[in-house]
Amino acid sequence: MHGSSKTMDNFQQLVPDSTVWLGIALAIVPLLAKYGGRFLAWLTTHHRWIVVIVFMMPLSLVVNTAFSLRNMFRLWWSQRTGQGSAQHQARVKKTQDAIIAWKNAGCQTKLTTSRPGWMTMSLRVGNYKSTSTKIPTMHLNNIVDINLEAMELWCEPMVTMGQVTHSLNPLGLTLPVLPELDDLTVGGLVCGVGVETSSHKYGLFTHTCTAFEIVTASGELKYCTATNENAELFRAIPWSHGTLGFLVGVKVKIIPAKPWVMVEYQPVHGKDEAIALCKAAFESDIDFVEALVYSTDKWVLMKGTMVDAPADPARVNAIGNHWKPWFFKHVEEYLDKGSGIEYIPLRDYYHRHTRSLFWEIQDIVTFGNQAWFRYLFGWAMPPNISIMKRLQTEELRKLYELHHVVQDMLVPVSALSESMSVMDRYFDIYPAWICPMRIFKEDAGFLHRTKDGEEMFVDVGIYGVPGCGSGRPGQTDYVASPSSRAVEDYVRKVEGFQMLYADMYQTREEFREMFDHTLLDKIRGSDEYARKAFPEVYDKVAKHART
Repeated sequence: MHGSSKTMDNFQQLVPDSTVWLGIALAIVPLLAKYGGRFLAWLTTHHRWIVVIVFMMPLSLVVNTAFSLRNMFRLWWSQRTGQGSAQHQARVKKTQDAIIAWKNAGCQTKLTTSRPGWMTMSLRVGNYKSTSTKIPTMHLNNIVDINLEAMELWCEPMVTMGQVTHSLNPLGLTLPVLPELDDLTVGGLVCGVGVETSSHKYGLFTHTCTAFEIVTASGELKYCTATNENAELFRAIPWSHGTLGFLVGVKVKIIPAKPWVMVEYQPVHGKDEAIALCKAAFESDIDFVEALVYSTDKWVLMKGTMVDAPADPARVNAIGNHWKPWFFKHVEEYLDKGSGIEYIPLRDYYHRHTRSLFWEIQDIVTFGNQAWFRYLFGWAMPPNISIMKRLQTEELRKLYELHHVVQDMLVPVSALSESMSVMDRYFDIYPAWICPMRIFKEDAGFLHRTKDGEEMFVDVGIYGVPGCGSGRPGQTDYVASPSSRAVEDYVRKVEGFQMLYADMYQTREEFREMFDHTLLDKIRGSDEYARKAFPEVYDKVAKHART
């Protein structure tokens, strides 16, 4: 007892009493008030991993869990009460009423959605947001109905891919094209673009849509299908980026799914051989096809087939578990160990790149794939993209703009070899994502097949710091504008396309050469309210229009 008392006395001599702590706190408070903002800005810019781990990851987990529980309850309630359609109509009316109020006030401004720029998947925030009338759309985030007879999913534009897989996969169902990241929204995939490893069979996400509900700038609700009186509007909505009206509902095909995906990994050491194997796989009827490219001559081709059960339980890999290695790192191991087969749960496969945001998270949390971090903190990954954007400092934004590339270029498969050489020359970024996609003959909107009738394209995804491919991150001749423009010029020359969520440096004339505006111009030309309410697509996506 005496020893314990003496130890406590020694401890109290080392630790200041409460009055000292109070004095320290009182001294720190004015310092935090004066310098705290600058300190946090400095910390967020130069040591972002600290802010991500300490603040963004826990907050993201809370936000994502809350949204997930809310969405599950709403779907359950609408199905139980049978009032999903009526509730949807009431939510749509709220959007209509706001547009009609703008119209009655004299159409004094442009219109935009109420969704803040930092909540979108685009890297930039549109300047037009600050001067436009904001129309409420954030409440349109519900799955309205799962129609098992028509095999259609009816949902609102703010529904995410995470919601879709949580709702459909337990029923043994899925979407023909289900893009990768959890936070991608149906509205963004329709009015922008959505591609996935099944796109060689089904095309883009919009090719699987059967109907769109859109509220025009006059406040009219239009139901559009490929065969009704609004067929031209139906074809024009994809890639329109909200320049025709406000998307309020989407119907998408659903197909039967199996609970597992058998993935065959095929490493290839040689560019020509890899591309030949890729082309053959792209033309096959296999369920999923993609490739990751780790250097000019190091490719891993992956082919996936949905199956009822693993043929070999020893080859099961639940890649979605938080302690598992990041998927792109796991795939890289096959370059050394040779070909292999694994069985991955379906939902894990769909969101295989989510935890590491493809490979972008390695630039923020460089030790994130180490075993100790995955086991201790992997359950909180990934940080919510919107939260990261919301807390991005101006200095960090400029650093990303000047020294970081996020681009998806859609090129004809015949130009894949040359395209990879161009990407290597101007970006020198690896890994690169290779995902095939088909543009169908009947398309008559923003996209079109090549003049020679080629319909198979490849999404070449480039994400990272220029020079990382050759071990010289930030030490190459990369300059954002001229390097990006050189790649854009090449993609335009081979009759390819650029995804418009990223920085786009083309002139208006070059943009119109890349994308077919015929149908979009026709519809906007006949709708005076659309011209008053919305800018052209170019004025929403061009680099100068975003911050």
